Amino acid sequence: MTRTATVATAAIVCASLALIGTPAVAAIPVDTTELTEAVTEQGLQAHLAALQAIADANGGNRAAGTEGYEASIDYVELMLDAAGYRTERQEFTYIRTDFTGSALERTAPDPEAFAFIDDFIPMSYSGGGDVEANVTAVDINLEGDRASTSGCEEADFAGFPVDDIALIQRGSCDFRVKADFAEAAGASAVIIFNQGNVDPSDDRFGVVNGTLGSLGVSIPVVGATFALGEDAAALLEVGDLVMRVAVQVEEIPVTTQNLIADSPWGRTDRTVLAGAHLDSVPEGPGINDNGTGVAALLEIAEQMAELEPTRNAVRFAFWGGEEDGLIGSDYYVSQLTKSQTKQIAVNLNFDMLGSVNPVTFIYDGDGDTFGATGPNGSDTIEGVFEDYFTSQGEPFEATEFDGRSDYFAFINAGIPAGGLFSGAEGIKTEEQAEDFGGEAGEPYDPCYHEVCDDFGNVDPGGFEDMADAAAHSIMVFAETTSAVNGTAKGKAYGNVEWKFKGHSALR
Repeated sequence: MTRTATVATAAIVCASLALIGTPAVAAIPVDTTELTEAVTEQGLQAHLAALQAIADANGGNRAAGTEGYEASIDYVELMLDAAGYRTERQEFTYIRTDFTGSALERTAPDPEAFAFIDDFIPMSYSGGGDVEANVTAVDINLEGDRASTSGCEEADFAGFPVDDIALIQRGSCDFRVKADFAEAAGASAVIIFNQGNVDPSDDRFGVVNGTLGSLGVSIPVVGATFALGEDAAALLEVGDLVMRVAVQVEEIPVTTQNLIADSPWGRTDRTVLAGAHLDSVPEGPGINDNGTGVAALLEIAEQMAELEPTRNAVRFAFWGGEEDGLIGSDYYVSQLTKSQTKQIAVNLNFDMLGSVNPVTFIYDGDGDTFGATGPNGSDTIEGVFEDYFTSQGEPFEATEFDGRSDYFAFINAGIPAGGLFSGAEGIKTEEQAEDFGGEAGEPYDPCYHEVCDDFGNVDPGGFEDMADAAAHSIMVFAETTSAVNGTAKGKAYGNVEWKFKGHSALR
């Protein structure tokens, strides 16, 4: 569902760069009108249509390592070369784990087979195997706010029957902690079902799509919906429950590429790096996730090339392998020397800008909402976006630096980061519906990671608003007269031998 009302898009004229606790950035007037007016809905939609056509011609998706991805990177490169940017492809290889053929079934009482993806998903780094056994619940809580520490302590498994399947509720600790304790207690498999509480930043009722962080768990571990876990718990209240958990693991080597495009102008020691991931999930064309980020950067890059050169260099980055674990951006940062790291003034990340039931989310750079801050300078980035939307009379909310997108490697390397996000599988609250329009109780993007994430799964007006904000932020930092704090203490890996090791487990 689109927004019920959209404030007319306009540009900030002579807007000041907010300091917000970062005195190393000079407050300068930056007129971004020419760029934001040049970024049009027509231009954005043309790029989305091209990405949809690429997916249609290549099996319905643009996933890393596929012909659809190759055609996508060819298209982006062609557009940027024509606009005068210096483009370079960065190749890397990793292992993708495919769980096709996995199954989750209730065999007694009332046999039922559950749907792969919709009802359950094997967790990344799960062990393989095919287990049929009794189920034992582990310290779950289905009352009140359903606050749960299920499986977070060794004591939770006291007396656990060896070879049973552990039914564990999401909450409080990493999935890996729960899986490790369950395996140590003799569980033959683990089902981790969603928590069932209201969290505006996340879906706590749908299927848990999680990761164990790294190899080392030898038993099958799957994430499941809250409803599946609730039903299982109800059956256990009146008798035994037998289930089958089968995880089929296939490791597939993937070779793919990032595309990096540098402006032929500007100071390279204050490079503004604006990034978006280019790949889709295998299930669909990925037009909101993340064709919208790609289209926004392409339109901005093309329009910037027609204007007077900016003071600082601008680098547009299109990442591969994001949907397999933020791999392309992680690889890029791993190859930076300390000197190259310091040359990146800011990383601006744009992932899912056109959700049909949207909220205008800004990454919480100063940590005043969620507590976790980005590197010094991230607060300034957040402030630039806040000032922009305030000037437009549009509401906004903070979203957590939770490691779910390509800024993750940059903040780990000490590079100031920020960006925009219009929402994924999370559920819109009543308060958000009042502020942003749309429908409370429904996902921000009902087609998140689904085949229906196509050209029709984008709110054109909301997408243009977000693209204008992205254009404004890029121009502001491209014209900044002083470097943003943060990179001097960067922890870049510096041409190390790269090996993908996965990312932090979600809670």
